[in-house]
Amino acid sequence: MDTEGTYDARGTGAERVPRPAGPPPAAPPPPTYAPHPRRPAAAGPGVEEWLRTPRPVREPGVWRYGHTPRPPERPEGVSDRSLLVGVLISVLSGLLVWSLWRNGYIPYRLVPLKLFTPADWWYAGTFGGPRTIEGADALTVYEAVLFGLLVYGCGRLGNWSEIFRRHVAGRGQPFLALAAAAGGALAELLVWKDAVPLVRPVLILVASVAGGEIYQSQSVVNVLYALIALGVLWPFARLGRWREALAARRGTDAATPPGTPAAPPDAPAPEQWPELREAGARDAAEALTAEVRTGRMNDVDVARLRHAWSAGRGRPEHLAALTEAVLRTGGAAALHPSGARDLPRRTVRHDLLTGQVRIGSCTDDPRNPYARRGSGIALEPALLGTSLLAVGPPGAGKSARLVRPVVETLSLQALAGRAAVLAVGGPGGELGPDEAFDVVVRIGDPASAHDFDLYGGTTDPDEAAGVLAEGLVGDVTHLDSRRAATVLAQLLGPYRAVHGHFPGVRELRELLDGDGTAVDALREALGAGGHRDMLRELDARTRQRGAAGDPGPVLADRVALLDRPAFAPFFATGEQARPFSLRSLGHLPLRVRIDLPERTHAEASRLLARLVLAQFTAITAARTDRSLFVCLVLDDATHTVTAETVRGVRRLRSVNAGALLTLRTVDDVPEALHTALLGAVGCCMAFSGITTWDGKRFAEVWGKEWVETREVAQHAVFADQPFTRALHGLRKLVTGKAVTRDAVTVRRVERERWSASELAYQVPAGHAVLSLTNVEGEHAPPLLVTLDG
Repeated sequence: MDTEGTYDARGTGAERVPRPAGPPPAAPPPPTYAPHPRRPAAAGPGVEEWLRTPRPVREPGVWRYGHTPRPPERPEGVSDRSLLVGVLISVLSGLLVWSLWRNGYIPYRLVPLKLFTPADWWYAGTFGGPRTIEGADALTVYEAVLFGLLVYGCGRLGNWSEIFRRHVAGRGQPFLALAAAAGGALAELLVWKDAVPLVRPVLILVASVAGGEIYQSQSVVNVLYALIALGVLWPFARLGRWREALAARRGTDAATPPGTPAAPPDAPAPEQWPELREAGARDAAEALTAEVRTGRMNDVDVARLRHAWSAGRGRPEHLAALTEAVLRTGGAAALHPSGARDLPRRTVRHDLLTGQVRIGSCTDDPRNPYARRGSGIALEPALLGTSLLAVGPPGAGKSARLVRPVVETLSLQALAGRAAVLAVGGPGGELGPDEAFDVVVRIGDPASAHDFDLYGGTTDPDEAAGVLAEGLVGDVTHLDSRRAATVLAQLLGPYRAVHGHFPGVRELRELLDGDGTAVDALREALGAGGHRDMLRELDARTRQRGAAGDPGPVLADRVALLDRPAFAPFFATGEQARPFSLRSLGHLPLRVRIDLPERTHAEASRLLARLVLAQFTAITAARTDRSLFVCLVLDDATHTVTAETVRGVRRLRSVNAGALLTLRTVDDVPEALHTALLGAVGCCMAFSGITTWDGKRFAEVWGKEWVETREVAQHAVFADQPFTRALHGLRKLVTGKAVTRDAVTVRRVERERWSASELAYQVPAGHAVLSLTNVEGEHAPPLLVTLDG
């Protein structure tokens, strides 16, 4: 297949599984893939629009695709009713004052004007009016200035600005522009009807400055009228943001979301592949631009090629091979080893540029921070790298609304070459269809194309014994798993020295049971082969068998769970074996699903899940190339968490790996590990329906915060004067309530972010409380989210 040096490994489809042992074969000639229509994220826009959509940098867990931050929080003010009453009173008061002014009922109204103008302009006396034309003009300007001051004072008194922000500007465009246009039209009507003194005062002032001869030209008069009309409209244009409304209507988004860096005017658009142009690969950039604009690429292709290009920087030979492949095959270059370019079906929204998958949104709840209310909630590798623990009863939606979306997004990122996913759950396709995975291991199903390697693909007996012991007896509290690992190593080493591979389930059970025939045959083979060191190991095991505290019988009983007729074709280790090793996840972007027989063999399923978790933590910690994000999704982690795996989960953050574990209740984990497990994961999720005992654990993890509380106490008012007592009695007779006054006390107290009872009884169905931490240490407080995955 066409790897262009990006995935130089053996095939990983359902028919071929990579095995680390042995050198890889020569790569076959690249096939030709016929281009076919591609689609972006489910029910999403075209790839070109998808690339251009801004993705501002936000807090952990915010769905960044097209995110628009909420406007600043308004402090609690007066009610809408009080605002409207205030506006009405201020308008009526202003009209009354202006009417009294115009009709001469306000005494001494001309005194301030007469103090600054010549006396011969006015008749004698306090109430004397203008005697000359100059006095009449001065009075006109004087009244215009007073009218402006009156309007300003009424606006401040009636809080007009607040009602405008709340009921006009708060509705956004185009309502804001239309309301401002209506207000501007009304203002123009009032101005030109002389209801508002503006035109005559302006003409008088212009004449006083430029001389009255200026009005002999009709053109000058028309220009003045036009300037007055524009001056009246200008404040309404500013308030209505007409310029932004026109720019948005023309398709040019004038308002860029905060947090998005502004691109230079001459910078190429994202669909023009600027990173390739900067590196000099203009031909490849032009080819990919044409693929995007003609719809022959999807979001997976874009993410895959971007990752391949960034991974090949500093390696000229890889960049040259990638450029040649792009020119030859376009968007089909650097394909995933499976040859797939998309999943068969998507159920949620994905954004592969940021690696996010949307699982829900923050509710408009007072317990959520104001800035997060209504924003989308998304998961990404930076969050899953700290591991996530989800707890909820059956039917709460853990599989459908959390596990399935995470598996889906990791599968898409695997197709882009950026991740590998191991999904473990029950049969039935709850984790996705078979076509969405490269390897499907159905334990207990004879039709399964792959077996499961109990030893994790290792050749070291001690390493294999340590991981196998953790899977077999890690949940046995009274048994030290290190002693169990020693017992297994004393048998695995000698067996491998003789046969070249580790024993199968039946052989291992016989050796642990101390079957004389099996042990004697192994001893004779060791003696004949000259394996003295291994013979000494076997003799040590023989001497310890039957001693007090010997873990051998417990190990044999646990291995007997796998030595069942239903598992006969599985767990083979000979030449005809076809096991799948989790070690392949360390260096290949694989999509692997393991189906456990939970309904028919519940105890064996738990043992295997425990073994998978132990192998995963051991393999990911030991890998040298950590550029690939590897994630384990364990749909049901009941009785699988041990003290060693908790330590392994804590180490995943530093090796670019993570795990998603779901539990029905925290009590499915040994009580001694409750605190350790909740402290090992960076993300916690409590679904609706958990018990108060589980809620108490989460409340302890999420801690407390300082809040302000308001206590209102009502005190009766006792009047001393007879008239006041009569008024109070009349008020009580009318309202039926005694006259009281409120005493408000504001205090800062420390309270739990979410109490146990709130988590148990106040989380609605279909919701969950989620706290997040990314690998860089940034935190998001526990948020009440609506799950729509």
